[in-house]
Amino acid sequence: MIIFKKTILALTGLFICIFLIAHLGANFLLLLPEEQARVMYNNYSSALRGNVFISVIAYINYACILFHVGYAIVVTRRNKAARNDRYLINHTSENSSWTSQNMMLLGAIIFCFIVIHMANFWFKVKIQGHHEDLYQMVIDLFKDPTYLAIYVIASLPLGLHLSHGVQSAFKTLGLYHHRYVGWMARISMAYALVIGCGFGIIPIILFFR
Repeated sequence: MIIFKKTILALTGLFICIFLIAHLGANFLLLLPEEQARVMYNNYSSALRGNVFISVIAYINYACILFHVGYAIVVTRRNKAARNDRYLINHTSENSSWTSQNMMLLGAIIFCFIVIHMANFWFKVKIQGHHEDLYQMVIDLFKDPTYLAIYVIASLPLGLHLSHGVQSAFKTLGLYHHRYVGWMARISMAYALVIGCGFGIIPIILFFR
């Protein structure tokens, strides 16, 4: 049963990682010249809302986030009770970095940010029906120093969580051969740097532009 829970945790985490790549790619549109960015970002957003397949993927992602959080809590509590560890995937003796020991803390911070992010974007679009100019809505939010700080600060725990989580997910799924440990570590770190820095830097550029 515990193997099943670890597998679900790994699969949902990797699905979210794929979603983050697409999300960051869309955010890069915001860095284009203003008028071009406005047209392309609004057209992109409109196309997503009108695509049933994309809507299904989005809801799968929401479900993955909830399952990932739920299973992370369950397996971490069980692991802590059994071995007094803080994270299930790796034993402390194998990976005793601060990140590996505080994945739940990092995950909790990220989840809190997701709630804030959803309230400022998803809720306004899906519930309140703000579809007219999503580009301007994003820019206005990033011009708010408070939201900017929250967004930029959240990119740090996101990067840290990903740097360890991707490695752990591959190991759980049996794709972490000892001959390729170094490569997996570098790939995980590179991915975490791109995602973390990307989400953190874009708002700063938009704030000062």
